[in-house]
Amino acid sequence: MSAEDLEKYETEMELQLYREYRDVLGLFAYVVETERRFYLTNSVDLQVRTTDNGETFFEVTMQDAWVWDMYRPARFVKNVRVVTFKDVNVEELAKTDFELPANR
Repeated sequence: MSAEDLEKYETEMELQLYREYRDVLGLFAYVVETERRFYLTNSVDLQVRTTDNGETFFEVTMQDAWVWDMYRPARFVKNVRVVTFKDVNVEELAKTDFELPANR
């Protein structure tokens, strides 16, 4: 497989992933972004923890999530637990962002 073929394959996979993301976005209430992954979920719990030596880390648990990862064969995940020393971003999605305009 040439470098050009690989690039074309990855581009097609990313486009397919974007289309899937667009299709499922309205099913979820939260977007969770960590340094390694991007998730959609309806249930998220973020806990700030401290180690014995005073370092702060985050523990994020999610149920019934969708994960942005084009290399995963299945992107729906029943339970997710992330422990990280890096930033975590949790955003609540406004349902009005996904409503289609009424036909006139």
